[in-house]
Amino acid sequence: MARLFADHDLGPSVVLSPSTTDPHTAAQWLSWSAVGMEGLVFKRLTQPYLPAARGWRKYRSRATTEALVGGVSGSLSAPTTVLLGRLDVHGRLRFVGRSTVLSRQASQALAKELTPAAGGHPWTGWSFSAGWGTKEKLRVALVEPQLVAELAADVSLDPSGKWRHPVRWLRVRSDVSPADAPLFGSGNQPAAG
Repeated sequence: MARLFADHDLGPSVVLSPSTTDPHTAAQWLSWSAVGMEGLVFKRLTQPYLPAARGWRKYRSRATTEALVGGVSGSLSAPTTVLLGRLDVHGRLRFVGRSTVLSRQASQALAKELTPAAGGHPWTGWSFSAGWGTKEKLRVALVEPQLVAELAADVSLDPSGKWRHPVRWLRVRSDVSPADAPLFGSGNQPAAG
């Protein structure tokens, strides 16, 4: 490995990943999220990397956390996905990510809890992409950011503190106030309440 670096100037952005065939060692690595470990990749020992091929399997580390419901795609009566935000230190609602598609049961339960935005919503006039690599825009209904949602989120965040991947909706946290939800930039920290 030292020869690779001696012969080629790969720069500081190249990080070699550890590898193992021991399941116990791999399980221990999942606790390394504080140092940037986002998950594991599984492959056969003899299987090389093939660009644009889906032969390897990913396991992403997840954490349970909360965020405020700021809007939904679809409609208020039948939400498809949830647009999520957190308050910053100045009390402004900042966008942090979107959920995966809701199950029918979750959509019906959430629809009963939503209150349309009364005006002055911080996301008024925004457009939200329908997906990575597409120019299609979501049909969005903004809501009063008073509901706290419990989510399962990948530990991977972008440099601005937003989730890199859609989060999984778990439930409404009616026992947690918006003021007790984690602040913008606090990663996957759980709610204070």
